[in-house]
Amino acid sequence: MAVDLQLSSVTDSVDFPYKALSRGAIASVLLAFPAAIGLIETFYPLLALALIGIATAAWAMISIRRYPDEYSGEAIAIGGLTVNAAILIGGIALHTYSYLTEVPDGYARVSFYELQQPEPLPDLPTHRAVEIDGQPVFLKGYIHPSSGSGMLRRFILVPDLGTCCFGGQPRSTDMIEVTLTGGKTVKAGLTKLKLAGKFQLNPYAQKMADFDNQIYYQMRVDQFR
Repeated sequence: MAVDLQLSSVTDSVDFPYKALSRGAIASVLLAFPAAIGLIETFYPLLALALIGIATAAWAMISIRRYPDEYSGEAIAIGGLTVNAAILIGGIALHTYSYLTEVPDGYARVSFYELQQPEPLPDLPTHRAVEIDGQPVFLKGYIHPSSGSGMLRRFILVPDLGTCCFGGQPRSTDMIEVTLTGGKTVKAGLTKLKLAGKFQLNPYAQKMADFDNQIYYQMRVDQFR
């Protein structure tokens, strides 16, 4: 009887060998969670994690099929591949549609970088800023925290979160003094704003409290989201 039990134990260990769960399969699923945050426009760079998740899942599937006696988790890898692919494709489609439809009729799209002077050059208005002076434009940016808290009618707009929160004092060409018209207000925060309104060059550079550099750009906004 003892011999039979020992033989049975040995047989079981041969028939049902231990298989390690593929780390790549697990990683592909975990990467999908932060990648999904990339569906929000402000955090779209996180969609790159979905691409990494796809590659990780594919690598896991290849390893599992090449070494079936050592690794398990192919179903998990397939799930990670599917979810990450859906996030990547959906995110690209969503942001592309938003980009193509976000500019209101009658406004010209302007990128903030067109208004910024490179570091070696004097911190003065760019040629593009002169060209659009007095024109209806559409651009995006973030409210600088020094503009205040709560609901704001007037604030300083900066191009990115680095300038907003981690770049110290913004340069003159990194700032636009925004005034919302029609009694509108917006809540201060770190949300990216899309603004449509009249861009103006201030012929007399001015300073605002809590900002060291002069402000040349102004914008009277009648539409935002």
